[in-house]
Amino acid sequence: MSESPQGEGPRPRKPNLGPSAGPANRRALLAAAREIFAADGLSAPFSAIAKRAGVGQGSLYRHFPDRLSLAVAVYEENLDELEAAVAPPDAGLDALLQGVIAQAIVSTALIDLITAHPHDPRVERLGGRVRDIAVAAVEHERAAGRFGEHVDVEDVLLAISMLAGLVARTEPAERAATADRAWELLHAAFVPRTA
Repeated sequence: MSESPQGEGPRPRKPNLGPSAGPANRRALLAAAREIFAADGLSAPFSAIAKRAGVGQGSLYRHFPDRLSLAVAVYEENLDELEAAVAPPDAGLDALLQGVIAQAIVSTALIDLITAHPHDPRVERLGGRVRDIAVAAVEHERAAGRFGEHVDVEDVLLAISMLAGLVARTEPAERAATADRAWELLHAAFVPRTA
């Protein structure tokens, strides 16, 4: 037993569940990292993430030996969400960019970390997933007649990069409005052109 911080008497120690706690600890660490990085940036100490997750720092390092490992894991979850957003046949670029905007608003620190390591194999793998998501969005837009023939996957990837970078460098209170304005400009550039 240990003394509680407010002097409320002994507090039971969290039982050590051994290896069976691994998946739950990992989920808790990812959720904590998302919150801590969004609030305090990438310089936040790993100890703050472990504390928020309710696990020991050793558990954090067993799952994620460095910041990039942790950022990649969080970003993989983000990509899971984007893949689900563009999966329906009627979903297209709106769904993709709305997802990118929502994620960039709360996780700009992770975007900065990922873009600082473009040649790391873990980051390159994520880039392949982003490309696949963009391909699906372009196919849906073309099938619905919302994209002009002048637009290709590289244009969409550039738009995603520009949008995420813009949001990351905008004051937090202005991010949503700035992202909406930028998307309106991109949307106008992608529609079919008349002769």
